[in-house]
Amino acid sequence: MSGKIKKHELTRKDKEEDRMRHVRVNNANIEPVFYSYPENEEINKIVDKVIERRAEYDFVSVDGVGHHFWLIDDKSDIDKITEVFATFPAMYIADGHHRSAAAALVGAEKAKQNPNHTGKEEYNYFMAVCFPDNQLTIIDYNRVVKDLNGLTPDELLQKLEKNFEIEPTGSEIMKPKALHNFSIYVDGKGYNLTAKQGTYNDDDPIDQLDVTITSNLILDEMLGIKDLRTDTRIDFVGGIRGLDELKRRVDSGEMAFAMALYPVSMKQLMTIADTGNIMPPKTTWFEPKLRSGLVIHKLD
Repeated sequence: MSGKIKKHELTRKDKEEDRMRHVRVNNANIEPVFYSYPENEEINKIVDKVIERRAEYDFVSVDGVGHHFWLIDDKSDIDKITEVFATFPAMYIADGHHRSAAAALVGAEKAKQNPNHTGKEEYNYFMAVCFPDNQLTIIDYNRVVKDLNGLTPDELLQKLEKNFEIEPTGSEIMKPKALHNFSIYVDGKGYNLTAKQGTYNDDDPIDQLDVTITSNLILDEMLGIKDLRTDTRIDFVGGIRGLDELKRRVDSGEMAFAMALYPVSMKQLMTIADTGNIMPPKTTWFEPKLRSGLVIHKLD
């Protein structure tokens, strides 16, 4: 509520309410939200020391992800972590904007319903897991589109030449090599695209994003997709599923066009949050996901 936890996405009321219902019914947070903080050597030392011990939980879940969970129970360690975190100007939501909003709103509801509210009750807190920014890598979030908005593949490529340098890559869709470099796949053929100078502004935290460049110059201008949140002609594929998934969905006839983006950096995410800006929809993908129910925070 005070802005100490910074966001980079807008939330939707229906999704907030869905997660609020989950918290209300369980009267608990069932999974932690996922935050990042500026890497800190003092915290690193404590973590390195603790993970030399045997983990409290150590297992591989059905999706093949290993989970290792240690308790920090030494008072001096807890005091030091608390002291260091108090010096951070902010924390950053990596994943879990709707869960964060829901937890805060349910806490506010409970405070209003409690005539003896003190601010120390469990509902004033919610559960988060925090990773240092230098240990997180954002995975790309790619796009597939159902049709070419009345254009032929050749007409689309001609239009793309206005804003992009284009290089054919045969029958494969290639991984983008750097910022402002993209890969597309259409009509069984792949192309490497590089945005021309003047089509973006690297001094602006939003305009420099590849999702902004492609949303404006390709999805909107050429394919007629104005709103990524509501348009049913577009779908999004997490980069963890690989480029083969993009190719498969086009080759099957389900989609007509696929586009792979270079992933956003943690530095870009934190700059956008710090400047009070909001990222376009479907920009970041984090993997693996933390296991729900491993730790539970009861609100009473």
